Amino acid sequence: MASPNRPAIPRTVWALGMVSLFTDMGSEMVHSLLPILLATGLGASALTIGLIEGSAEALVLVTKMFSGYLSDALGKRKPLVLLGYGLATAVKPLFPLATSIAAITTARLLDRFGKGIRGAPRDALIADVTPVEIRGAAFGLRQSMDTVGAVLGPLLAVALLWLWHDNIRMVLWVAVLPGLVAVMLLATLVKEPADVVRRTARLPITREGLSRLGRSFWRLVALGALIALARFSEAFLVLRASERGLELTWVPLVLVVMSIVYTLSAYPAGILSDRIARVRVLALGMLMLVFADVALASAHDWRLVFVGIVLWGLHMGLTQGVLASMITDRVPAEYRGTAFGMFNLASGLALLVASGGAGLLWDQVSPAATFWAGAGIALAGVLACMSMRGESATALATRG
Repeated sequence: MASPNRPAIPRTVWALGMVSLFTDMGSEMVHSLLPILLATGLGASALTIGLIEGSAEALVLVTKMFSGYLSDALGKRKPLVLLGYGLATAVKPLFPLATSIAAITTARLLDRFGKGIRGAPRDALIADVTPVEIRGAAFGLRQSMDTVGAVLGPLLAVALLWLWHDNIRMVLWVAVLPGLVAVMLLATLVKEPADVVRRTARLPITREGLSRLGRSFWRLVALGALIALARFSEAFLVLRASERGLELTWVPLVLVVMSIVYTLSAYPAGILSDRIARVRVLALGMLMLVFADVALASAHDWRLVFVGIVLWGLHMGLTQGVLASMITDRVPAEYRGTAFGMFNLASGLALLVASGGAGLLWDQVSPAATFWAGAGIALAGVLACMSMRGESATALATRG
């Protein structure tokens, strides 16, 4: 509930949160089982899995650049948001039908392409309708609701695996249904805000044009790329738990535990970032990633793996919504879609490198080496956050 001095979170944000919840429920049912299907069912190496996941997530972030720019140029967000969620739902049946690594890769890339189409316009829409005083809270709330779906999806996968005696493909068929609910909610409950004046902006994607986004924004882009290098695909958390002795039926609990912590921390982290310099919250999140990687690297059985997973989830809660708020703080309203897209392009390329490198270290050195390398890069991220000059959200928004 809003206090007398703070506005309420807009209904559009709540509606988009529900859409994210149902979409992530289906997506995480798939995501929690895909590494095991690839490794044990289709014989994929860790490097192959890393490249698939890295490419998929990089595609998300690269696509966000163009969808964000297009939403600025059109002056409308919802059509692209609806297209993105609709595409991701339409390709879900490809997963249970796939019988080769190539088919799984195609389905995964199409699914992530849909996520990329919707991501930047959705975040820009949240920024459009949310007062500056509660931006961190709004992004944190949407992220928390998204992560509730990421808890429910793997939990449902565990129950269905137990019920159907580890029949992964049957579980993947059930994963189609939540996406259908999400698309219906989006089509009926989310509307373009009539009270927001948004002029169209055709910011040229050239050096001169992108310079209008400002020096502060580009410093944040560099920091975001460093953070992405430290945070490779969560598929490696699933593989680490399995490699340390966790039985197949319980493997989806890896993402359940991570997502519960993520859910519980994202909204409070957003509120905190409205009250202190956001970069301080971000630095704390990167420190949690250092501790997570150390635990995962040191684990001799699945129990310590779960300590690392808890810390990984806390890192996500302390960073993801806060980064979105920091982007919004630094750019003019008419360029928000483009800004989210450019930020995610840089992060996507870094994530591709990180996931490929993680898989290579896993195969050629050891699983522990993957996480020790992540800890070192995450520590560099902590230092980079500490070197950034703290500024209040209100001051940055006023300049933007």
